[in-house]
Amino acid sequence: MNLELNNKYALVCGSTAGIGKATAMALAEEGVNVTLIARNEDKLKATLTELPQHRNHDYIVADFSNPSELKTKVSNYINNNHGFHILINNTGGPKGGPVFSAEVDEFENAFTQHLKCNHLLAQTVVPFMKSESYGRIINIISTSVKQPLDGLGVSNTIRGAVANWSKTLANELGQFGITVNNVLPGATGTERLTQIIKNKSAKTGKSEEEAANAMKNAIPAKRFAKPEETADAITFLASERASYINGINLPVDGGRTKSL
Repeated sequence: MNLELNNKYALVCGSTAGIGKATAMALAEEGVNVTLIARNEDKLKATLTELPQHRNHDYIVADFSNPSELKTKVSNYINNNHGFHILINNTGGPKGGPVFSAEVDEFENAFTQHLKCNHLLAQTVVPFMKSESYGRIINIISTSVKQPLDGLGVSNTIRGAVANWSKTLANELGQFGITVNNVLPGATGTERLTQIIKNKSAKTGKSEEEAANAMKNAIPAKRFAKPEETADAITFLASERASYINGINLPVDGGRTKSL
């Protein structure tokens, strides 16, 4: 299937590791010009060298704990270079723990890094999308928006806010040829999953292998996802072929989520 992505421009957040990096690679393989964005310049430079070099790839150094600086840097980049047809919003999740014991600052920090930054980036890139009558905003969030996950109280709360922001935005922007969708990864082989397994091991007294196996057994597919599998779903949603898919939450979780 030709996804008709050749020579599109994409801004991929959190693109030096995990699902973000896999998404940058998948888009680049489809002919997209990818601009990476993250806070660690050394990792950005290293990732840039891994992308197919026959495209016009680039990077922006920005910290999602500082939304105004993030907006300024992306705005300046667009003014000096080009706009973006595709925005992949992706930020590392908040630390785990029960919601009742969470500090207020944890909610505020997560709200800033996820919802505020997503919103500012959308406001920054949408004018170009409107001018092109083509836009894809894809938010990588969590299956917790359908079914809250134990021990991830702050994440459950903030991810739900992002999902509802996204649905509202999809309703507003659909008339301009812009779609807004959420991809909900399940347990995926990333650094965050490694940390979750370590936390479960410490909490239960089981070995990390036992904790990992217990998580796998709760998944109908009986395994963890590869980041590339989630990236493939994201790449399809970014394509022309997904032009009539708008405002959805798409779990990529091997069937773990019990609700429809």
